[in-house]
Order: sequence, then C-alpha cells, then structure tokens
Amino acid sequence: MKGRILLALFALPFAAVGAWMTWSVGTTLYDAWQMSEWPTTEAYLSNGGYETHSGDSYTYEAYAEYTYTWNGRSFSGNRVGISSGADNIGDYQQDTGRELQRAANNNRPMTVHVNPDNPAESILDPNVRWGLLGFKMIFVVVFGGIGFGLLIAMFMAEPEKDDEDPAFADKPWLANDNWQTNEIKSGSKSTMWGAWVFAVLWNAISSFIPFAIAGEVEDGNFIALIGLLFPLVGIGLLAWAIKRTLEWRRFGPSPVLLDPFPGSIGGHVGGTIDLNLPFDPQAEFRLTLTNIHSYMSGSGDDRSRREKARWQDAILAHAERGSRGTRLIFRFDVPEDLRPSDAEPDDSYFLWRLNLAADLPGTDLDRDYELPVYATAEESRFLKGYAIERARAAQSTFDIQEVRELINLSHEATGKRLLFPMGRSFAGALGGIIVGAVFVGSGWFLFTHEEARIFGSIFAVIGALLTLGFAYMMFNSLEVRQTPSGLRTVRRLLGIPIRTTDLARSNIAALKKKSTMQSQSGSKHTVYYTIYAVDRSGKEHVLGDGFKGDSQADAALELIGSEFAIQVEEEDPLGPEVAARQ
Repeated sequence: MKGRILLALFALPFAAVGAWMTWSVGTTLYDAWQMSEWPTTEAYLSNGGYETHSGDSYTYEAYAEYTYTWNGRSFSGNRVGISSGADNIGDYQQDTGRELQRAANNNRPMTVHVNPDNPAESILDPNVRWGLLGFKMIFVVVFGGIGFGLLIAMFMAEPEKDDEDPAFADKPWLANDNWQTNEIKSGSKSTMWGAWVFAVLWNAISSFIPFAIAGEVEDGNFIALIGLLFPLVGIGLLAWAIKRTLEWRRFGPSPVLLDPFPGSIGGHVGGTIDLNLPFDPQAEFRLTLTNIHSYMSGSGDDRSRREKARWQDAILAHAERGSRGTRLIFRFDVPEDLRPSDAEPDDSYFLWRLNLAADLPGTDLDRDYELPVYATAEESRFLKGYAIERARAAQSTFDIQEVRELINLSHEATGKRLLFPMGRSFAGALGGIIVGAVFVGSGWFLFTHEEARIFGSIFAVIGALLTLGFAYMMFNSLEVRQTPSGLRTVRRLLGIPIRTTDLARSNIAALKKKSTMQSQSGSKHTVYYTIYAVDRSGKEHVLGDGFKGDSQADAALELIGSEFAIQVEEEDPLGPEVAARQ
C-alpha cells in the first residue's frame, strides 16, 4: 500500500498536466469550430502590436484594441487569437503584432469575426495554430500518458512476490507470475504495444518541429532543416510499429512449451513451438539462446539500462506438421557455470532470452521469449529423439558451411591456407564508420560555429577513434598458412602486412575459443568468437575471428584443428577451454 501511495503521488501531477492540456486542446478545437460560422465585419484599431516577456527564454504576445459596429450598435474588443497568453512557438505572435501595429498606425480596417448570439464577443483570428496545438499535444501524450498509464498500472498490478521467500527456496522461478507452468509466452504483444506508444510519443513531441522550421527557413536559417530528422525518425518508428503489428496478427501468441521446465544450466533448454503457419519443408527457423546481464549504468540523471551477453548459441529448429500448421522442436545443450535467471528484476539481474526468427514470404517471424533457466542439470524427457538428431545434423552441416565460407580454405603447393579477407565485417564496420563520422561532424560544427570548443573537441576525438577502429575492422585481413615447421599468420591492413607470427607445431599447446566482441540491435545480441592457438608459454595467437555463437565457434575449432592436424589431449594443463579435435 505504501508503494501504491508513493506511485500515485508521483503520477498525479503528470496526469493533472495531461488532463489540463487535453482540456486546452479540446476547447481550442471547439472554439475554432464554432467561430468558423461567425459572420464578419470591419474593425478599426486604436492600438496594436506585441509585447516581449523575458524569463528562461523570450516569449511574445500580440495585442490589439479595436471597435466595430454590429446591427447599428458600436462594440469594442481586444481578443486577437483563440489561444491567449505569450509563447515563442514560431513567429506567429511577432508577425501578427507587426500587422496589427501597421493597421493601427494607418487607420486601416481589419476583418473581425463576431458572435451573432452575443455581438460583444469577437475575435480577429479564429484559425487554429497547429504548431501551438502540436506543442500542447506533447504534454497531452507524454505527461498524460505517463500519469494515467502509471495510475492504471498501479490499480491493475498484482502484488509483487519476494523471490527470497522460503516458499520459493526450491523453486525460485515460481516467484515470477509468467513462469508458473512450462508454457512461456513471447514478448511480441507487449513489444507491439510498446512500439506504438513510443512511436506516438516521438511523433507527438516532434509534430510541431516542421511548423517551427518553416519560419526559420523563411528567415534564411537553413541549418534548421536538420530538425526534420526528428519527424523522419518518427515515420520510421511508425513503420516499425506497423511491422510488429503485422507480425503479431499473422503468428499470434505461439508460446514455447519447455522440456525440461525450467530450462537447465548443465543440462538442456528445449521444447516445442506451435505456429499458426502452413507447413513448408523448405522454411528454416533459427533459434538463438543468450544469457544476458542487464544492469544500470551511470549515475543520477544519466542512469540508463544496458545489457551484455555472457553466452550465446544458435541452432536450427526441426520443423514438422503440427496441430496449428507447423511445429518446431529444439534443444540446446547448455554448459555449466552460467548465471541462472532472476525471477524478480532489479538494478542488476540475469536473464535468458530466446529469439525465434525466420525469413518467410510476406511478414517475417521474429519473436523473443524470456525463459526461466536454472542450474538443475535436467534433460529433456519428451522431445522426439529423431527430431533432435535431425536438427542437430542440419545445424552441424549449416555451421560447417558457414565456417568454410568465413575461413576461405584453399590447398596450395606449400600447404593449406586460411584467409579471412578484408571487408568480412563490412555491414557492421560501415555502420560504425558512419556513426563516427557523425560524431566528427558534430564536433567540428560545435567547435567552429557554436564556439563550444571543449564539447566539440570531445565529440571529434570520440568520433575519430570510432572511425579509425571500425575502419580497421573493415580493411584488415588475416592469413593463416601452413609451413613445414608449423603455422604462419599474417595480419594485413589495406593489403599491407603489419604483423607476422611464426608458430612451431611443437610449440602449440592448445586451440581455444573466446568471445571477444558483441553487438546489439534492440533486444538482439550477437556474440562473436575468436579462435586462438595457445603456445607453451600461454600466449594467444589469433587463427580466426568473426564466428557467431557457441556452436559455430565449436565448428570452427573442429575444422581448423582437423585441417592443420593439431591434436590436443582432453585434459590440457591450460584449462577447460581446450576444444580441438582431429
């Protein structure tokens, strides 16, 4: 109850601002609708112009005093526009004030709209100021959405469970209401609604920008056109929301039925998924399981939530005919020493995310599931053995094919040769170079045009480092060549050798894999593994990089170890990461 009271106290001011602005927008539109039918007559101004108010920023307010005649009677008025008060949204107040001043000075008549039911009520400009209305809509959507959203969530929320309660000591996953049975729903529906909320908020906030930019461009300030990026991003967000809606409508809930339940560290994470999709034996469904650390970074107002993948594996699911059209069967072999799920998230917690993706005619399949995974060492009991074996064989073939494409294996007179060519990370590196270039450009603009030399220099340096780092990713290559005495590795940049290493076969103690880089796009993580040869002194030498996921890294270890005939005993003194096989 205490938490609900505090949440209500926090939400009510937001809700009040949202309600007040909703009333303001509503009355504006209602007044404009009524005034559009008012007849007009001529009015003469005795005074007109605009006032400037100073505070945190300058605001302006047009004013006028005028007289007019209606049905033989004389009336006076001072209402200029529908919305009263000062503002600085566009140049409306200044432009209108200048026009009113010219009319007053020249004794020139202006058109006034008169309420026929109450001739004492009049207005000079009954038109809606859409820029101002858009600005108010920001408060309606943002403040009202936050305030009323929190109040609704407060009344609908179930009491939180304490995962440290002794009742959950043996089964901590039951502290999460979503993990009461082995049926785990995806986050697709909440993602869809979240996409719409975010798109609406963003577009509401940026809706007045085109109106404000129009005035700036008329004054010759063409740099203001950069502001159009915000509504363009808003269009992209709307497209994303529509895409998520189409995905949900096509595939529906499609929950995972876990076997075992919960998923097991040191055992299996497996199950079935029934899709509302006609069975197609040619379709491929890829599942990616990731162990993620979610944590808060920064301090004060700069705090933000971040995620870091700790382990990842990807497999192809076995697809067969099911009750709803297509049934997927999958199973991951999960190593030990990984962190279990946290039933109740806090500032720092661990989660297991399963992503299901498939490129299909029409709308693609893209689902995320948050699974309960704990150190129970349990194995699947009810999954079809032949389905798992067929999926495993298909995955092994798929991994070997992808690894062979990555390593570019060739046979030459002097021995075998692996080549990891320049440009193998083209897409990711190009995106990083663009981001770095934007930082450099922003820093240059701040330094030269805004005289913000410190911030400009920081932006430029960060951008330059990003650009150089990603340029290295794009333009470096790695060659691994077999020699009579062992292996030679050559790292090149733009074709120019920058590092050459000779490894004697007798000095190679182990091959091992290690995750060295990861990328994130939304909720999706990609963990990249590097293959190392470890010499007798423990020094690591790169033999290959850019392998995605644990299974592909294992396939690379097996292939490299087999092609170069590097054998390592099972119990290697360098540790459990040894994973090369003949």
